[in-house]
Amino acid sequence: MKKMLCVLAAILMLAMPLFAQATAESAPKKYQTLQMYTALDTEEAQYYLDVFQKTSGIKVEYVRMSSGEVLARMEAEKSNPQASVWFGGSNTDHINAQSKGLLTPYKPNTDFELAPMLHADDYSWNGFYTGAIGFVTNTEFLKKHNLQPPKSWDDLLNPVYKGQIEMAYPYTSGTAYTTWATIIQMKGLEGALDWWEKFDKNVHQYTKSGTACIARAGLGECAVGISFSHDIVAKGVAMGYPLVMSFPEEGTGYEVGAVSMIKGARQVEEAQIFMDWCFTEEAQNLFKKYSRLPVNPKAAVAEGAVKLSDIKLIDYDAVKMGLAKDEYVTAWRDRIGK
Repeated sequence: MKKMLCVLAAILMLAMPLFAQATAESAPKKYQTLQMYTALDTEEAQYYLDVFQKTSGIKVEYVRMSSGEVLARMEAEKSNPQASVWFGGSNTDHINAQSKGLLTPYKPNTDFELAPMLHADDYSWNGFYTGAIGFVTNTEFLKKHNLQPPKSWDDLLNPVYKGQIEMAYPYTSGTAYTTWATIIQMKGLEGALDWWEKFDKNVHQYTKSGTACIARAGLGECAVGISFSHDIVAKGVAMGYPLVMSFPEEGTGYEVGAVSMIKGARQVEEAQIFMDWCFTEEAQNLFKKYSRLPVNPKAAVAEGAVKLSDIKLIDYDAVKMGLAKDEYVTAWRDRIGK
């Protein structure tokens, strides 16, 4: 009996590691909390992240800032990054971050091929939605002044709009920088500065956020705003404000909204899982609520959303505009004095 007990004890001792391994394999994986910066509006970002957290089991903590502010924060934290993912914002700002060595390349795992315009050559940024720059105008103002919605960049120079136009600063907002970059590519830097000096006389105020002008135009606090079409639809027209959207007939610029992994990321696996998820049909279908144009061909497109193929676009060089952002922003601030 004594010998049998010894044998049983020895068997149990050998089996315990196997039981422990089986238990560990069956237990759900514990992930780190994913830290990120987002340039999407808080309500919209939360909408997407709630679904991701439920789907993946990964908790997310984030700070919301405009694209220019995200970039400045990343530069300041370069030696000690405090976030692992940059979620949203125009690819021009992500390209600028790439040029400064602030991003880590990662090619998302997708079931479709990302078009060349939707990623960096090394996949240090990846585009997960698109949208064009448009004008949003208060219809009551138009009616009062017997006007049609602006359909040209030069329409914005009309004295009737003096103190009635709002948009963001080109150095805080990806939306506004895309607008500034569009004018540069149409007129050249000096021509763009000359045009903006005239345009600035009609500007009531510049804001930090590229979407702030939409609700303000809807409330009649300004007559015209300049923003991305998807934001105009989702945060203006669809909200019931007396607004109309229009586009410049000579052409407009557009963004590829990007997601990137920050160099020195502490939650690498979690960041990769999140970036993969951004391109899934589940994630891309969520964009319908905010009228963003998905890049996954299986995803649904919101009713009323304006596709890039529906409007005239300029030959927008996002790489050039991203690499030269510091130079062009400095030129704008030196001339316009804002």
